[in-house]
Amino acid sequence: MYVGTQVGARGDSDFEQWAQLGVVNVCSDPPKDAREWTLDDLKSHKEKLAGYGITLDMVQIPLSSTPLDVAQSPNIMLGKSPERDREIEVVQNIIRMCGEAGIPAVKYNMNIIGIPRSERETGRGGSSNSTFRWAKMDQDAPPGIAGELSVEENWERIDYFLERAVPVAEENKVRMACHPHDPYTPPGYMGVTRVLGTIDGMKKFVGMHESPYHGLNFCQGTVTEMLDDPGEEIFDVIRWFGSRKKIFNVHFRNIRGHKLDFMESFPDEGSIDMWQALQTYQEVGYEYMLMPDHVPEISGADAQGTAFAFCYGYITALLQAAGEPRKQAWVTKGP
Repeated sequence: MYVGTQVGARGDSDFEQWAQLGVVNVCSDPPKDAREWTLDDLKSHKEKLAGYGITLDMVQIPLSSTPLDVAQSPNIMLGKSPERDREIEVVQNIIRMCGEAGIPAVKYNMNIIGIPRSERETGRGGSSNSTFRWAKMDQDAPPGIAGELSVEENWERIDYFLERAVPVAEENKVRMACHPHDPYTPPGYMGVTRVLGTIDGMKKFVGMHESPYHGLNFCQGTVTEMLDDPGEEIFDVIRWFGSRKKIFNVHFRNIRGHKLDFMESFPDEGSIDMWQALQTYQEVGYEYMLMPDHVPEISGADAQGTAFAFCYGYITALLQAAGEPRKQAWVTKGP
C-alpha cells in the first residue's frame, strides 16, 4: 500500500509538488466533464501525469457525492428510464476506455441526499472543522427530488446499475470502488434510508453481483461515522472487507466522536488509532492507495495545500514505520 491523493490539481505546480512530496499515485480526472471524456482524453491525462513521475491509479466516473438535484447522472438513483439507461451507458463506456488506457480503477457514489452536515466548529489551534451533530440537524427536513424512497426501491436501483456495470468492469479488468453513504442517518431522513450507511448494508452491497472488480472506495472516516464505538470496532470492519479483497481505495481519515455525533479531525487527533488501522490494512494484504480526505480548514496563504501536505507526511511516516516500500518519482521536470 502507498500514499495517494484525490485532490483536484489547481495547476501543474500541484503535480510537481506531489512528486516532490512522494505522492506519486493519484485519482485525478481529465479537465472536462466526465460525460464527455474520450479515450484520447484519458490517455493524454495519464501520459501528462507520467511526465511528473505520477501514476494514474483511478478516475471518478459521473456518479458523485452531490445531491441528485445537482448530480451529473441523477436518473440512475431516481430509477427513471430510459434516462438511467443512457447514463449507465456513459459509465460503461468510461470503464471500457479506462481498460484500454490502462487505468486500473474507477470510484463512484450511489448517493441521493449528498453529505449532510451541521455547522462547522472550532478545532485544534482555531481550525474550522466539519461536524455532524444529529441533535442540531433539521430532523424533519423534507425529501429531495427522489421523494420518499423505500429500502426495497433503493436496493432495486443499486442492483439495476450493478447488473449492467459490473460485467463491463470484469470484462475490461477495471476495479469499481463505491463510496459508502456519508454519514449514517436514521431511517427515513429526507425521505431516504441510506442503505450504504451501515456495515450490514455495505456487506450486502459487495455480495451483489460478486466479482473481484466490484468493491469499495473504503472511506474509513465514513465507516467510523456508522459505529457506536469506532475506536474499538473499526479494525474488525477493516478485517471483514479487507480479507475478502473488497477494499480498492482507502480514505485514511479520522473523526472525534461516534455515530450521529462527530467532528472530522486531523489524523493524529481523533478517536481512531491510525497506526493500528494501518497495521490492520497491512494484515489483510491491502495493496492500493491510502489518501487523506476532508481535512480541517486552517490558516495561511495555501491552507488546503498545507493541510494536505501534513496528512501526506503523516501517512508516509506510518507506512515507513510499517516497512511498506516507498514509491518515488524518478522523472525530473523543468531545466
